[in-house]
Amino acid sequence: MPALPLGGVAVSPAKKVEEALRREAEKSGSSVEELVNESEALGAPLDPRDRAELHLELCEKYLREAEELLSKGDYAQASERGWGAAAQIVEALAAKEGEALRSHRELWEFAGELADRLGDPELRHLWRTASVLHQNFYEDWMPPREVELAVEDVKRLVGKLKGLPA
Repeated sequence: MPALPLGGVAVSPAKKVEEALRREAEKSGSSVEELVNESEALGAPLDPRDRAELHLELCEKYLREAEELLSKGDYAQASERGWGAAAQIVEALAAKEGEALRSHRELWEFAGELADRLGDPELRHLWRTASVLHQNFYEDWMPPREVELAVEDVKRLVGKLKGLPA
């Protein structure tokens, strides 16, 4: 999506949407993802390309945050950001197809469909690893080295899925 010049600074439409959603999320106490899903449910959907770009940007942000948190030794939070990155890349691909995933079940189903369509069973394994990170955020039972390896698996998942043709 082309960036639009704004006061001498190029800002992508998705970035503007993301910033507006973040401000609204802070005011309402909701997450950005919840607001995006609410807008869909209320009949005010974002353009699928904007929604896909927003999810992709969130994926990249969560991967950066996971790395930062790992370096600080905050493995529970790094786990959640790893999970978030995986969920966002799956959401991005669903959005490209005009779908909005509203539950963990729908995320799992779509991730499985991707693995089937692509004939890549490793996607299922990488997705399961990401899901374990989500559980670890709540229970904080994984040894640090396992969290680090799981975040690496999420990066592999994201790399595989980002490489798909639009």
